[in-house]
Amino acid sequence: MKKLIFFFIICGIITAQPEQGKFSYKDFKKPEFCRSCHNDFYQQWKQAMMSQAYTHEWDEIEYFKLAVPHAEKDEKVAEVKAGCNGCHSPIAYVSGDTPPPLPKMNSRANESVSCDFCHSIKGYSGDVPYNFNYIMEPGKTKFTSRKNRVDSPVHEIVVTELHKSGDFCGICHNEKSPYGVWVKSTHLEWKEGPYSKEGVQCQDCHMTKGEMKTASMGPAYKDAKLHLFHGAHDPGKVRGVIELRINPDMRQAEPGETVKFTLALFNQKTGHKFPTGSVEDRIVWLHVEAVDANGKVYHLPVDKKGFEGEEYTIASKELAYQDMGIALDDPDFKGVERDGVPEGDRIFRMPYFDPQGRMTIQQWNTASLGVDYRIGPRETKLETFTFNIPDDIPPGKLKVTAVLNYQLLVKPVADFLGVPEEESRIVEVNRHSTEIEILP
Repeated sequence: MKKLIFFFIICGIITAQPEQGKFSYKDFKKPEFCRSCHNDFYQQWKQAMMSQAYTHEWDEIEYFKLAVPHAEKDEKVAEVKAGCNGCHSPIAYVSGDTPPPLPKMNSRANESVSCDFCHSIKGYSGDVPYNFNYIMEPGKTKFTSRKNRVDSPVHEIVVTELHKSGDFCGICHNEKSPYGVWVKSTHLEWKEGPYSKEGVQCQDCHMTKGEMKTASMGPAYKDAKLHLFHGAHDPGKVRGVIELRINPDMRQAEPGETVKFTLALFNQKTGHKFPTGSVEDRIVWLHVEAVDANGKVYHLPVDKKGFEGEEYTIASKELAYQDMGIALDDPDFKGVERDGVPEGDRIFRMPYFDPQGRMTIQQWNTASLGVDYRIGPRETKLETFTFNIPDDIPPGKLKVTAVLNYQLLVKPVADFLGVPEEESRIVEVNRHSTEIEILP
């Protein structure tokens, strides 16, 4: 593999490339230009996160409020100003417009991951796609996965195997920090999992196929790849991704007895781990409650398993993210609540740690990783919840419900930084209930 020099990107660290500053904005067509022939693709892209990679409010806050100030104080991440944009606003990066103007200035950086950017990539450098090691050739030739049966009046078309493969996605969905830590590995998780071995590509789930025209002057294809790019920010994609089933070890119990509930969580939908991508931001947690015949609610904390690092997978009131104080010019910053979910709930995550060993949500400042307690593709995890039946519980049905919840961003962080509420809203992934009878 070629020697790599690492720089920061907002979701990781980038590889230094000759593409930085090599081109200019005028080398790339605006998305609206592409719309004239590819309106359906344009409209799909317009409501996908690809079109908002630079303008999305959390990314803006993370970049300008945390990453850039941090870079100005720490030589290790000094290239943050350029690197963020390698994937979040790549035409700004290759045009040398770094840092770009704020999104409110409505510059061309706001085009984010645009049509002409993706279709100007003809390969990647090295053996592994990561840290936006793309090789660009903007111009009249567009690189894609299919050559239309009708020639375009505007550009030439060259088919590449890369555009058909999940390796294309790895260019920005694999990232290393300056400390050599994989802070994003969605593509690698897919590569190591069952789906890639069966020939299922990232595009099969995130660019689903349907019958439509790929260009207004061309024929309809039964398997045209829709430019939906729906993923972590799409509640419809998240809901149902994990199946839940809960059962007791007995169906009748008396007050004072102990009942153990076993919960199975099966990842039947993702080709990578769940959660993935910005794992340091995401929080997925399992909440279990019992409701007695009188409507009283009892919270059931998860039973501990005793594995190393488990304390980071059980919700607590601990403070974390103290390294935000670097960017905020507050060396005594105590941090904010680590989880923001009910104490005792099981969290499916992989914690990131800064050079001082503190948990961080700043990928660029990640020096090590903790236990990986996420749910892999086609993996089933079992959790148990032991309930000591209270002596004063009323007879009748006791209903126990397990709910798996998901947030894009840990709520205490979102609240502290003033991130819009929608970024920390709870999305219910799935739920399941069971019942036992409490005897008199």
